Amino acid sequence: MRISRFYQIQKTMLQYGLDELLPKHWQPWYARLFRRCAFWLRNRYPEHAVGARLRLALQSLGPVWIKFGQMLSTRRDLLPAALVDELSILQDKVAPFPGEEAQRLIEQALGLKHISDLFADFDVTPLASASIAQVHTAQLRQDDGRVADVVIKVIRPGIRKQILADLALMDSLAQIAARFLPDGKRLRPREVVAEYRKTILDELDLQREAANAIQLKRNFEGSDSLYIPLVYADHCRNNVMVMERIYGIPVSDIPALQAQGTDMELLAKRGVEVFFTQVFRDSFFHADMHPGNIFVSREHPENPLYIGIDCGIVGTLNAEDKRYLAENFVAFFNRDYRKVAQLHLDSGWVPAHTKVEEFESAIRTVCEPIFQKPLAEISFGQVLLNLFNTARRFEMQVQPQLVLLQKTLLYIEGLGRQLYPQLDLWKTAKPFLENWVKQQVGLPAIWRQVKENLPFWAEKMPQMPELFHRYLQQGPQQQQALLLQLQQLQLQQQQSKRQIINAILAAASVISASITFNQGSPWLTALLGVIAAFFTIKTLLA
Repeated sequence: MRISRFYQIQKTMLQYGLDELLPKHWQPWYARLFRRCAFWLRNRYPEHAVGARLRLALQSLGPVWIKFGQMLSTRRDLLPAALVDELSILQDKVAPFPGEEAQRLIEQALGLKHISDLFADFDVTPLASASIAQVHTAQLRQDDGRVADVVIKVIRPGIRKQILADLALMDSLAQIAARFLPDGKRLRPREVVAEYRKTILDELDLQREAANAIQLKRNFEGSDSLYIPLVYADHCRNNVMVMERIYGIPVSDIPALQAQGTDMELLAKRGVEVFFTQVFRDSFFHADMHPGNIFVSREHPENPLYIGIDCGIVGTLNAEDKRYLAENFVAFFNRDYRKVAQLHLDSGWVPAHTKVEEFESAIRTVCEPIFQKPLAEISFGQVLLNLFNTARRFEMQVQPQLVLLQKTLLYIEGLGRQLYPQLDLWKTAKPFLENWVKQQVGLPAIWRQVKENLPFWAEKMPQMPELFHRYLQQGPQQQQALLLQLQQLQLQQQQSKRQIINAILAAASVISASITFNQGSPWLTALLGVIAAFFTIKTLLA
């Protein structure tokens, strides 16, 4: 199955002529020889531009590859504009499956005889179609007799089998990379694939997505920065989700945003603030923030409000990772490269034998040129390349739990570049992170922990006298039992030591008896034999 899928991928790439994306001087001789030998896999779409061919190829390969194209579509600094424009179509304009089949799936999932039993209106023409699911508009009948404008999200039929095949192939390639590539162990490709596997399979469960959306909505209740549509949880199933229909402007539609007078600088800053709020305040962040999932409210353009949809992929961080990340960010913003290097050592992200001074110098070389510049003047592609080389030099391991966060940060950067290229990312994020770090250390943090633990302490307080009395009673007994165990262990060690000595003496006597026997000394041989038997018996009886 994996071999056939690998062949299918290679076949698709060549039939769409994507080998043209790789310059000739970058192709090794064996790759050029293989291309000439595979003459039956010629480019079948020469009339299309290479960008359109790349989009069609990724679309034909399925959701795993479509999501890869979605991520690339946010990186206008890394790819030519023509390629990015084509890849942007993958964000919400993937070829749909028939609307009649979607209606049948909805009726089956919700136990309806006909779609009209629950929905006053249903449009069989999809509103949007993405890599894993597509969306249809409808009007939901409510208990009070009113109808609500909603959208119904439906998982593509038969998609799980295709995803599992691609994941199996990715795991095989990761095994090969981990074993044979020079950086294989450091990059931990199998762990990264395992993390991606969990993420994309979770995205196939729309009940999980509904729960994620409800949590995000609660986290930003009353916020003037981010709005999450209402989810009708009673009408959600594993493959169907019903939620409030929103009317906003796609964040990628820059002309429409400018035409209504949107404050683009404030919009860009709020995007950064929303990201860091989700990560460091809530430890629960939307991890699929490509432009197809982000809209801007048409109301109050002078005070713009983001609208987030498609919460199938979310990320979480534990307290330790969150603290290290925040301290690293603040240290970067303050150009305290020594602290950055020390934090990486303390967290175990680089080996303990790393020299802090050398690591500090390498980080400074990469990061110093990017400060106090607007996004338009920063080559993040070059920065990422330099950081990768630095990581390889110092054996820095990839952290699988941070892969989603890294991907989301790439989306945010691409979004900020499109909205307001003059945005100073560092200046916007630094005050937020400094305030968060202050809340995590010092007296405020201690007082907050005391308040959090106070109910537990109050519950245990009445039991404290009894527990203290029990300790006073059992303490000496436990100490005596521990002392007895130590004495028994000491005796066992002494016994083992005597056995080893007796065994060595017995073996030495046997070897000596063999030597004297060969030299013709029967009396001495007999004496040594008796000695060997004596020590052997002592060994067995000890």
